[in-house]
Order: sequence, then structure tokens, then C-alpha cells
Amino acid sequence: MTTRLMTPLARKLPIAVSVLGSLCACAQPAPAPPPDGTFQEVIFDRYSSLSRNEEIARRTLSPLTQRRGQQMLAATRQAFRDQPIDLTKERFTVYVPGGPPAKEGFGLLVFIAPWSEATRPQMWRPPLSRHGMIFVSAMSSGNDAKVLDRRMPLALLAYENVLARYPIDPKRVYVGGLSGGSRAAEMTALAYPDVFRGVLLNAGSDPIGGEAGNYLPPADLFHMFQETRLVYVTGDGDERNLHDDRISRASMRDWCVFDIEVKDARKLGHEQLDQRSFDLALAALEKRGAIDAGELARCNARLQRELAARIAGIETAIARGDREGALARLKDVDGHYGSLAAPAIFELDARIAAR
Repeated sequence: MTTRLMTPLARKLPIAVSVLGSLCACAQPAPAPPPDGTFQEVIFDRYSSLSRNEEIARRTLSPLTQRRGQQMLAATRQAFRDQPIDLTKERFTVYVPGGPPAKEGFGLLVFIAPWSEATRPQMWRPPLSRHGMIFVSAMSSGNDAKVLDRRMPLALLAYENVLARYPIDPKRVYVGGLSGGSRAAEMTALAYPDVFRGVLLNAGSDPIGGEAGNYLPPADLFHMFQETRLVYVTGDGDERNLHDDRISRASMRDWCVFDIEVKDARKLGHEQLDQRSFDLALAALEKRGAIDAGELARCNARLQRELAARIAGIETAIARGDREGALARLKDVDGHYGSLAAPAIFELDARIAAR
């Protein structure tokens, strides 16, 4: 069921070369499903600036990939398509707990499934109701769909439309998934920490920093991600993904992401969480850990020193006229640090091109 996310730079370019066009919400807003504790299939009609192709590219692509994509567009006289999704063709499932929300509003879990069919986990209804949490999941957003072209924008549009219809507590907005959907949720949380305050990683996770295609976003967003709550929960019989979780958590710590919790899922393999495990995972999402400000500052200082040393190496290569060496070093920094190293990467790329 698990699929790996795109890794080479070239496989991330389709979002950057869509032809010019835009979609608009011309119909009246769709009625909100009643809060009756049942799963409803709905059509949404509200678009978001967060789901625009240009914004997704800014948050998810490395600086050099962004620049090469822009150059390709300019050469062919094309431009970004405004929205990658036509909502008139999409369906979502929504669960709203019965009864009134808490004073601050409902919590919200945007779920990315590994399958394309509707997601209606009936055994999750009691935990969702106990936590006062709305559940929303897009159809046709399985592992065969591209993350940047479909899975991520569908998750963002699900958030936007639920937010427009119900009172939502912004401190309790989460994204999660299963298997390949979990990996897509991790990428979405990394790119949109200003939306999602926590991520539920069930039986699928990757390291960050470019190694698995999870390029770091711009510095302001990445520092927000460092305060995001990460909950890992994988069946105790799912050895492959337990191994991947350990690698992912080590990567998070290397990048100064410390609010991490691991929950057990006893007697489960590579499968959807049972009611008990899901309830524990939701409770873990809601219970944020304390981040040591001193440890975070020291860790970020280390990252800055390491980045500065790599940039100095590029500048040295440029100064001695080693264009190929400078470009190779620049590509390494671009892949490892992503937009965390912008705008230095743009400046250095321009200097190398000028020579």
C-alpha cells in the first residue's frame, strides 16, 4: 500500500509548467453537513490562495527548481495555472460530531488516504466525538495521485471549506494519513505549518531536508514547523515502517524539530488504526510537548554555522573561477537546505551564471 514520494527534481516540475488558467467559485456556497455524527459526502466550492500552484511551489520546491521552472515557463511563454483542482469534479467525506462545539470551536483532522475511495472509518466516530473533532478526507487522492498536483491542494481545499462552514479552533487543526497518505501529510505539514499545528503519521514517514523530496520551506515557515506537534503511530507488526519512522525521527531531531511523540498500535500490521490506537493518537496530538527554548536556539545556531560554511565554500569556488565546482556545491546546498537557504541560493546562482 505504501508508495514513495517523488524525489528527483525533474519529477517535481509539472506543477511549475502548467499553462495559464484559473478556476472560480461561481455557485452559491454548499450547505454545511449537519452536526449529526454521521459521515456525509459533500462537494466543496471555495478556493484558497494557499492552494494556488504558485504558492505550493514557493513552499515545496527547492530554490533552483523554482528558478529553472520559471525559466522554462518564460522560454515557452507560459505561466502558472492558478489552481490545480477543479472543485466541481471533486468529492469529500466529512464527519461532524453531534452537539455544539467547544467554546474555541471544533478541532479538525484533514486525512489523506492511500486509496481513492471514500474514507468513512465508522470505528473512529467515538474518538472523534470525544475530542470534538471534525474529520474531512478527499476522494480520488490515493497513492496513485501526485502529491503536489492533487493530494496537497485537496487537503488545503478541504481545510478551507470546513473552516468556512464551521467554527474551528486554529490551534487544533491537524493533518494526517495512512501509509503513502501519511507521507503526503508529512510533506503538507512541512509546507503549511501556519495551517496545520500537528501531523498524525500512521505507517508512513520520511526524513526531511531533500533526501526524500521533502525540501525545507522558507525560513519563517520552517521555524514554525519546528514547533509543530508530530505523532508517529505504526502497527507493532509493520517492521518496514517502524524502521522508516526511526529514520524520520532522527532527521527531525537533526533539523531541530523536537515536539515528537510515539504511540503504540498493538497487534496491528500495515493497516488502518483501530479505535483504541486512533483515540490515543488524537490525545497525543492534543497534548503538545514542551520545547526547550535553549536547546532549540543552540540547535538552530548549529544549522546556521553549517550553512554558512557551505556557502563560504561556494564563494571560494566562484572566486577561483571554478564554475563547475561552484555549481556542484550549490546544487548540494539547494537539495539539502531547500528554501531555508534562500535568498543566498538565488544570489549565488546568478553570480555563477554571470561568469
